[in-house]
Amino acid sequence: MNPLVREQILTIIASIPEGRVTSYGRIAKMTDGATARMVARALRDLPSGHELPWFRVVTSSRKLADHSGADEQRRRLIDEGIAFDVRGRIPVERFWP
Repeated sequence: MNPLVREQILTIIASIPEGRVTSYGRIAKMTDGATARMVARALRDLPSGHELPWFRVVTSSRKLADHSGADEQRRRLIDEGIAFDVRGRIPVERFWP
């Protein structure tokens, strides 16, 4: 991955406000050429102990992606006041930007 695009992805993730979420695709559209898969890859490659709010990135269907950290992600989002509907979706008004 182009280091500039990776840096753009990480900068955008760092900017997601508490209590809000955004999707892999929305982040990709804010960069110079990333795709949603590239955003997911950047998240997978984060070193342990980082401070980025990775848990605020969800799928375009407003659900959590299927990954090993999904339980922790759900807990962190609930701790920030984000509710899930019965289908596991996050309300659209919680999306940023």
